[in-house]
Amino acid sequence: MKKNIAILAGGYSSEYHISLLSAEQIAFQIDTEKYQVYIVNIQKEIWQIHSGELAGINLDKNDFSFLNGKNKEIFYCVFPAIHGTPGEDGILQAYFDMLKISYIGSSSFTSALTFSKFQCNTFLKNFDINISDADFIRKGQSFDENKILKKTGVPCFVKPNSGGSSFGISKVKKKEDFNEAVKLAFEESDEIIVEKAVNGREISCGMIEISGKIEVLPLAEIISKNEFFDYQAKYNSDLNEEIVPAPLPEFLTEKCKKLSEKICKRLNCKGISRIDYILQDEEFYFIEINTMPGMTKESIVPKMIREANLSLTEIFSELIEEAVSLHYS
Repeated sequence: MKKNIAILAGGYSSEYHISLLSAEQIAFQIDTEKYQVYIVNIQKEIWQIHSGELAGINLDKNDFSFLNGKNKEIFYCVFPAIHGTPGEDGILQAYFDMLKISYIGSSSFTSALTFSKFQCNTFLKNFDINISDADFIRKGQSFDENKILKKTGVPCFVKPNSGGSSFGISKVKKKEDFNEAVKLAFEESDEIIVEKAVNGREISCGMIEISGKIEVLPLAEIISKNEFFDYQAKYNSDLNEEIVPAPLPEFLTEKCKKLSEKICKRLNCKGISRIDYILQDEEFYFIEINTMPGMTKESIVPKMIREANLSLTEIFSELIEEAVSLHYS
């Protein structure tokens, strides 16, 4: 008998539609001879089956089950694919911990820590990792613009403290544009980070953690035709070039991979994750980590996996079975 797998999609953020595309691609790759796959659309008011013959059926939030006719269906494992709240920030992980339902990926604590850019950066500074100077602003609190810009300099980046798809990010080139950038960032988050701009090449590193072993994937170099790798460039192939493997000397490739593995271990990341860096003068500056990277056709991590000659189907099966064995077997 096939085991039920729920792929969580949707969510409450601007990344809603990207999450649905990721979920559809994950569903396409999961071994359907072993598993019965359901995409579950998570919205604030209602959770329901998203596609197939049972589309529109609501889930019972008391135990994350649903009725298939008269039969109550429960899930063997959950595969979160929500890029933003409540799937990437640890909220749903805590919910599944309470219900004792296994899920793929990082814990509630790790998810919450990595989702907050400023808190994650502050944590990683303790381990000799290059982090740009930054400041932090909460909505409703007063702030000293001059003091912040003295710390970060101009140009700088103003961006939501949480969120992963480049919504609400601005590159501020002159002081007069700062307040408008702050306003835009607050549309996406109640907390924002102001970060010194580091000039260099953008390098991304994907990782897969299974059974305590970290598989570091081929690196990617991202070249944006926009001012930076914003949301428009990220999902429009005409506005970016993603080179996999990144054309770097071997010693820099190995340096980035070892650094990424170190960060992954320090943060206790599980499943699939991706770290973005700026490479300047042979040093890698940590930008952010994404513990639930996009899995759409245009996303970087699937390209890395293909370059490594790995099978997404086999990886997903391993992740599912490990999640069950680690959590509540």
